[in-house]
Amino acid sequence: MNEPIISAHGVHHVYQRKAVLSQLSLEVPEGAVLGLVGRNGAGKSTLLRSLVGLTVPDKGFCKLGGCLSTDLSDSVRERLGYVAQTPDLLDWLTGDAHFERIGSLYAHWDQDRACALAAQLSLPLFTKAKDLSLGDQQKLSVVLALGHDPDILILDEPVASLDPMTRRAFMRALFEQRDSERPRTVIISSHLLSDLERVVTHVAFMREGRIQLMDEWDALTEHLRLVQVHGTE
Repeated sequence: MNEPIISAHGVHHVYQRKAVLSQLSLEVPEGAVLGLVGRNGAGKSTLLRSLVGLTVPDKGFCKLGGCLSTDLSDSVRERLGYVAQTPDLLDWLTGDAHFERIGSLYAHWDQDRACALAAQLSLPLFTKAKDLSLGDQQKLSVVLALGHDPDILILDEPVASLDPMTRRAFMRALFEQRDSERPRTVIISSHLLSDLERVVTHVAFMREGRIQLMDEWDALTEHLRLVQVHGTE
């Protein structure tokens, strides 16, 4: 069997004497779109930060593209796009200047793609990040994550501050035609399953630092349908 492109193995992390992640394991196959669902405080952000190497768990380990998340190779970093729950931007730079700064770090940055996506999301490019609304800051973070056409995309509550029309445009952008022959693998977190149900192939439910249930979306919806039918008999 092929190694999963994203995985966590017995990950345990304590913050302020509380277990934020508790012996958590996860495997995401290449090409999957995983919806990570759970209430605020369930540990979703800590898990995603651990997957991309920004948080080092106290026990266990994560892997991304065959590399330990704490020691990602340049080739894996080139394939990765990440959007944090709180936009991580340079306050004094405009969106256009962000493109220039971030684009210089990626061999496959596509300025035309980034500008087209910004237009699709109605993102003002010549306003400093500190003067953008929270929704526009989130849009800018998304465009920066997508501008180099990554194969691995990890998004932490990316639609929380977006209006319904922009949410739909954003979801379309995730799955638009790509130049790469590799399928894109996506993890996208939300506390609302309704934000994700039209795009996911898999769903994982988190609670108190653990994965309570993970399965393919079709299997889960079929199970729910059977339960509903049984309940009406």
